[in-house]
Amino acid sequence: MRKRHPVLFGLLLLLVIGAGFFLLVYSMSSVTGEKAAFIAKERIGVVTLKGVITDSRPVLDVLEKFGKDDSIKAIVLRIDTPGGGVGPSQEIYEKVRTLRKKKTVVASMGSMAASGGYYVACAAEKIVANPGSLTGSIGVIMHFTNMEDLFRKVGLRASVIKSGRYKDAGSPFRDMTGEERQLLQALIDDVHEQFVDAVSEGRGIEKGKVIEVADGRVFTGRQALKLRLVDELGDLDHAAEIAAKLAQLEGKPELYFPREEKRSVWRYVMEEAVSVLKREMAATVAETAPGLGYLYLGRGR
Repeated sequence: MRKRHPVLFGLLLLLVIGAGFFLLVYSMSSVTGEKAAFIAKERIGVVTLKGVITDSRPVLDVLEKFGKDDSIKAIVLRIDTPGGGVGPSQEIYEKVRTLRKKKTVVASMGSMAASGGYYVACAAEKIVANPGSLTGSIGVIMHFTNMEDLFRKVGLRASVIKSGRYKDAGSPFRDMTGEERQLLQALIDDVHEQFVDAVSEGRGIEKGKVIEVADGRVFTGRQALKLRLVDELGDLDHAAEIAAKLAQLEGKPELYFPREEKRSVWRYVMEEAVSVLKREMAATVAETAPGLGYLYLGRGR
């Protein structure tokens, strides 16, 4: 009977254990859609901000995950939105500013990055837009609908009991008073100033220069470049190249998109139908509800 060599046996055992561990990690990454940092090459993560901004959580979760992934050396924030709620836009903006302390973040504009979309872009280190991208729309808007005449026609009357004189300011059941209009205008002006400050700080432009163009107008990417609202013209790949250069990565960067959960055809169809309905409802609410919005309303459907 041949005697096994203890050294060779030990090396073989370590090799088997190592291979088993590698396969285990690889299989887990295939299920979760994540790769372990020690086996992944240096990558650029792509975070998508698309549609009316009503909920910041999905984008914040991806930014948080990319921030903790050591294999992702830079991030491209792909923006295609007319804007949305003030709160969600500011939350994403602040998250990008915090993330920039650890990693390079470059904003890439799709067909539109207006109002709240531009607000978020200003947190990035560089902004890249297509020549025809619509951007800007630096402003704030609130909507109020007066249905008093309609209610009168159908015989409806509203009774209001309130604790303060301004509690029902903007009510659809009556005209707004002069004092209420001044109160709400002051609120709008304050939030607008916050937008201007964010652009001035993020773009390194004097506040007075920002105010000159912060009247809600939109610009093409080429016009925005002349106004220093964006840094360069180009597509997503060009933005990735800039991010790679800023992060000092060598060679052509590998773009990493968060892997979506595999879905059946039926589930895909149902979720897409619900998604379209939610987008339309969110857009309608954003355009008509009496809430503060960094939102451009001239977009096509």
